[in-house]
Amino acid sequence: MTSKISRTLIPVAVLATGLAAIAVAQAPATQPAQNAVPPAVAIAPPGGAPRSFADLTARLAPAVVNVSTTQKVEIGRMRRMPGQPGSNPLEDLFRRFQEQQDGGEPVTREATSLGSGFVIAADGYIVTNNHVISAGEGRNQPVESITVTLSDRREYKARVVGRDPLTDLAVLKIEATGLPYVQFGNSEQVRVGDWSIAIGNPFGLGGTVTAGIISALHRDIGSGQYDRYIQTDASINQGNSGGPLFDLAGNVIGINTAIFSPTGGNVGLGFAIPAELAKPVVDQLKATGAVKRGYLGVAIQRLSADIAAGLGLPKDKGEIVASVEPNGPAARAGVRQGDVIVTVAGREVNFDNSLSYIVATTPIGSTIPIEMIREGKRLKVNAIIAQRPSEAVVAQRAGLPSDDEPAAEDTSKAPGIEAAKASLGITLQPLTPVLRQQLKLDEKVQGVVIAGISPSSDAATKGLQRGDVILKIGQKPVTSPAEAAAAVDAERKAGKDTVLMLVQRGNTPGRYTGVKLIPPKG
Repeated sequence: MTSKISRTLIPVAVLATGLAAIAVAQAPATQPAQNAVPPAVAIAPPGGAPRSFADLTARLAPAVVNVSTTQKVEIGRMRRMPGQPGSNPLEDLFRRFQEQQDGGEPVTREATSLGSGFVIAADGYIVTNNHVISAGEGRNQPVESITVTLSDRREYKARVVGRDPLTDLAVLKIEATGLPYVQFGNSEQVRVGDWSIAIGNPFGLGGTVTAGIISALHRDIGSGQYDRYIQTDASINQGNSGGPLFDLAGNVIGINTAIFSPTGGNVGLGFAIPAELAKPVVDQLKATGAVKRGYLGVAIQRLSADIAAGLGLPKDKGEIVASVEPNGPAARAGVRQGDVIVTVAGREVNFDNSLSYIVATTPIGSTIPIEMIREGKRLKVNAIIAQRPSEAVVAQRAGLPSDDEPAAEDTSKAPGIEAAKASLGITLQPLTPVLRQQLKLDEKVQGVVIAGISPSSDAATKGLQRGDVILKIGQKPVTSPAEAAAAVDAERKAGKDTVLMLVQRGNTPGRYTGVKLIPPKG
């Protein structure tokens, strides 16, 4: 059985009646603390195992909330490329039954998801995970409504103040005053073996308290470029997402986000975003609704054992530059492809402190020294940290599709790209040499690449994905977004409402699929 990292969000669809029944059963409300707004805690946590967590729980639990969302989902459609292997007879049986019942049309249902959060200000600011309040396959689309339930069972509609997909954080606001709240602590002082307490909403059971120890620090679980999670064996399950991880002084040292599990349930491997990473992001989201980060304009990868051995370097010291953005901050400073960056601003680049994290947390406009190794020689250059552009722009500069921003937010105004978006719900980009290399495509492959796709489009329903290459539209080869747009327009003028496309994924043979055209506006 294969283990996997799971976001600790619990989805509750209307068809899952047994699960839904559990999810709506709330635990008895915890009585608010006598001091509704605790003062800042600056004491050191007591040593040794406490006799009880009861007093601490009574003080902290009123500031922890349940977060529930609703969104419309379509069921009954198969998200698979035509002819793609992997179907099973039982699935096909249910699909045929569904089609007989609804005439082949997708059925729309209302789905609910549950997560956790915590209050950080008496006037109703709440922190949670971005994936808790987002919908769609990539969790990058807004939900229809967000409801926050306090420990005393009061419910409020919440609005999104800001969200940051890169760190999976979001800030909500409810219209309330005098709320109990908690504060971030210093996670850099946390040690492996320290006690930790998690409070949240696992499986819809609000007000659940679990305790354990800090198992590891700076964990990279492969979820993003800013991975440096706190690992804990405090029981964390689906629905704990967005809830706080406390130290024994009652400070938030992490935000529970993911679990490692072969079954989806807790096995003692939970992961929390550390306060040192979360607090600056939360402060910016609360103040401006967005996050500004430092930027060098390089793509990097960690030194594998083979690469490190070939360079004569330690495995976990430094990161190698895979590509450099032309005229970006790094390029202007003299950084080249193949350089191994070992320190930035005096901070060592290693497994615990990646280049991405160091640069992202460096003040914009700062001039910083970069120490690197090139052909066995140590060099030092100075670079000026720029502001990181949107992920769509970063992806475009790198020649890669981005999963961090929805396609609908792409700002490109190229006529072909706009036309494809309007007609098919997809964003296209040319198949550049860099992109060809990243997608590991054979030189013979000629077409246009899907850079983004609307989750509500028929193209998404048919199983098309970012990185797929469209070879033909209406049996006409296409090699640019403009050619693709012209081919689609020709099909529409011919009276067709479905466009035949030949699509290739990786170096597997291309497959034909029919995608419905979006009706023109007006």
